Amino acid sequence: MAMRLNENLDDNGEMHEINVTPFIDVMLVLLIIFMVAAPLATVDVKVNLPASSSQPQPRPEKPIYLSVKADNSLFVGNDPVTEETMIGQLDAATEGKKDTTIFFRADKTVDYATMMKVMDSLRQAGYLKIGLVGEENAKAK
Repeated sequence: MAMRLNENLDDNGEMHEINVTPFIDVMLVLLIIFMVAAPLATVDVKVNLPASSSQPQPRPEKPIYLSVKADNSLFVGNDPVTEETMIGQLDAATEGKKDTTIFFRADKTVDYATMMKVMDSLRQAGYLKIGLVGEENAKAK
């Protein structure tokens, strides 16, 4: 009696199995890229934000943050700016798109007049979509 040892081979000697090694290689490379890129997409300016009990809204792909620290220093993303250069920096970050939402972060010790002055500058520059950022309240209602 004759015995056939490899049933996966057809007459031409070709294997009909899927080779997943290239797929695994691509997935590992993408995993490494995302692991390196994820920390770069966050803002590192430390601001003591007030708490809010409202439901958090979904974040856009590339949010643009305008931050005011306790000493009234301004930041666009992680870059320090002055009141004179703030609008130019925002125009560069939004590529001139005035309908982009600007996420405004301010330390809770910043006075109301300073916040209104910055928001008025944004309005005069044409940025009408301003999102106020706050800490989520830990209490569940």
